[in-house]
Amino acid sequence: MDASLDAWDHFYTPLISLWVNRFYVYLGLAFGVSLCICIQVVTKKLGDRSLGKSSLQKTFPAPVAPVAPVANGPTSPEKKEVHVSGVNIFYASQTGTAKGFAASLAKAVTALDLPVVVINLKEYDPDDHLGEEVTSKNICVFLVATYTDGRPPDSAEWFCKWLEEASNDFRFGKTYLKGMRYAVFGLGNSVYESNFNKVGKNIDRWLWMLSARRVMTCGEGDGNVVKSRHGSLEADFAAWQARFLSRLQDLSRGSSGEKKACRGSHRRGSCEKGGCRVKKEGKGMGPAGPQREAPEEKEQFETTSEEESGAEDHQSRSSVMDVEDLGKMMSSMKKAKKEKEQQDIQLDLSRGAREKREMITPALREALSKQGYQLIGSHSGVKLCRWTKSMLRGRGGCYKHTFYGIESHRCMETTPSLACANKCVFCWRHHTNPVGTEWRWKMDQPDMILREAVENHQNMIKQFKGVPGVKASRLEEGLQVKHCALSLVGEPIMYPEINRFLKLLHQHRISSFLVTNAQFPTEIRNLEPVTQLYVSVDASTKDSLKKIDRPLFKDFWQRFLNSLRALAAKQQRTVYRLTLVKAWNVDELRAYVELVSLGEPDFIEVKFKIDGEWWTWIDYDRFQDLIHEYETSRGSKTFSAKDYVARTPPWAVFGASERGFDPKDTRFQRKNKSKDISGC
Repeated sequence: MDASLDAWDHFYTPLISLWVNRFYVYLGLAFGVSLCICIQVVTKKLGDRSLGKSSLQKTFPAPVAPVAPVANGPTSPEKKEVHVSGVNIFYASQTGTAKGFAASLAKAVTALDLPVVVINLKEYDPDDHLGEEVTSKNICVFLVATYTDGRPPDSAEWFCKWLEEASNDFRFGKTYLKGMRYAVFGLGNSVYESNFNKVGKNIDRWLWMLSARRVMTCGEGDGNVVKSRHGSLEADFAAWQARFLSRLQDLSRGSSGEKKACRGSHRRGSCEKGGCRVKKEGKGMGPAGPQREAPEEKEQFETTSEEESGAEDHQSRSSVMDVEDLGKMMSSMKKAKKEKEQQDIQLDLSRGAREKREMITPALREALSKQGYQLIGSHSGVKLCRWTKSMLRGRGGCYKHTFYGIESHRCMETTPSLACANKCVFCWRHHTNPVGTEWRWKMDQPDMILREAVENHQNMIKQFKGVPGVKASRLEEGLQVKHCALSLVGEPIMYPEINRFLKLLHQHRISSFLVTNAQFPTEIRNLEPVTQLYVSVDASTKDSLKKIDRPLFKDFWQRFLNSLRALAAKQQRTVYRLTLVKAWNVDELRAYVELVSLGEPDFIEVKFKIDGEWWTWIDYDRFQDLIHEYETSRGSKTFSAKDYVARTPPWAVFGASERGFDPKDTRFQRKNKSKDISGC
């Protein structure tokens, strides 16, 4: 077998997580004729790109100071260090109030000889530009209102959604915006107490979670004159603006400004050494110790999530526990845990078959919702892939577009089962999903799951209407789901009605791409035809599979081998998806050859070569016709993978000048990206 290496810049570039070096390796096997190895790695690409200013963005240049005459001839001026290069003012306005505040602040900042850019959030794409603020030395100011129901203005809806998902997506990392400096002023009305300035507070918190640095505490303007601190919304903003300008002058001079208030986050001993302003001035102190400061006396301070979490760790470490007490505590915890397990067993026995638990608990629902999942019923979910968003803008699709012709903007990533039978060390799903070896939860019907999955997917696509760069034609196409990737999270084959779900997909002429973890051989054998069936082959020996996948089944290795044998009996397209983890399983390549012989996959992520040409793409219309014939004949009229192959376009073949990137799209490279956040 011949071997060749594909290294295309678009996506076959190192996918490196913070905690593990993870490599996807795709081997191409063409019916014993050719073996093609493709290493998918993700590298950082830096491109030069400037922030395009629309008609709604106004630049206020700093006034030019007159040059003083030189008495004794020319001298080389001393280079002055720049601490603040400018101020970017972002606003989202429905009635024009925030826009007016932005103009007022811009005028005041200009008077300080600093350049200003005023930006309407409706015209701003954070995915393209927010990361640039990390090294810009700018101060970013956000002026955003909150509706009565807690929603942001329409012009800020996309920005808020993106920022929330980024702050909860580990692929961005907790230090994604480290170095960026910001301040937030929220416009609200305390009549609606539960949602008062909710948007401003959220933006402040999400930026902080990404390690951006607050230059001062979040300001709150109140349209309720009865409770407004200064009598009106305008007066609240004027007071906040005065504090911000003072803070800005301190920062421009390189001064850190006012000292931090005593919040337990300063270094140990600084209070005793006289460095604590709170103790010096008696602020917040009373007979019974620290008290909550009055709203008017909130300190201006700089802080990041890294610093505050570090302070919490320091506080927790300072609490010393006696060894004897530690032993008692552990014993007590073990006893309580055992009692809880016994109670759960008794509860399950008492319920019996009459009532089963829901898979999605309230805590799990909250965790997955924060990660951007749209949850369906009691055990399913759907989420937009970043490549769906990319292709809506004409910036290219995922590797499946190059390999198999999937239109990424028409692909729905979903799962009918959030549960899994493994706890893989490299799982990028945060290990928030439940685990189990059998279905023991309430079960929703497949027609409901598919209906709500499509509805939720379409609603997420609709949110891109008006987003900068999104093509209207792609948006319209994206509302018509053509592909379904059953690889979102969990083990989809665990769902008892998986075959009915697959049939429903095909009845709607939606292609099916199902990924399984090779622990359910019986279910694989009984699986109805799918467009393409993936098996995750995460290791080639029993010991490494146990260490890497951490399976729940005791007979996991036999199940794994039987699953591969079941794959060999499938007539439709099958794929091995190999995951090589540095220092875990990269030295076992010879053992992988034996596994390839066992499962005989079409692809080891295939390149079919027919008469000297690659045929890796899929004729999706032909597949739907074949599956219809299969269903109407009740399985008597079968078909194979060869029956619905399509020729690979020249740009997607190894050695092409396009390097695997569709020439219909425009290659886009982020600037100042600390790492890639691929997640396909």
